[in-house]
Amino acid sequence: MPYIDKYKRAEADMIVDEMIRREIFPNGMLNYMLFRYCKNLKSYRQNPSYFYYKNFIGELNECVAEIRRRLLAPYEDKKIKENGDVE
Repeated sequence: MPYIDKYKRAEADMIVDEMIRREIFPNGMLNYMLFRYCKNLKSYRQNPSYFYYKNFIGELNECVAEIRRRLLAPYEDKKIKENGDVE
């Protein structure tokens, strides 16, 4: 997970807080927003390249890995304790 500088984090947190306030859920809305963001980045539109798209996809994949590692794995461990492991 990229732990960005605090001054950049504050700005990003304002956007995330607004997304939470507006109830942007991963029900198609988040997918639409991220795709539209990638599609309309000025640098991507002016100079489309494999490099740009590869990096964008890499960011999304690393986000998936972080969700799996820090959110899903502890949840699964909790459920194993509650319900027992697979025999």
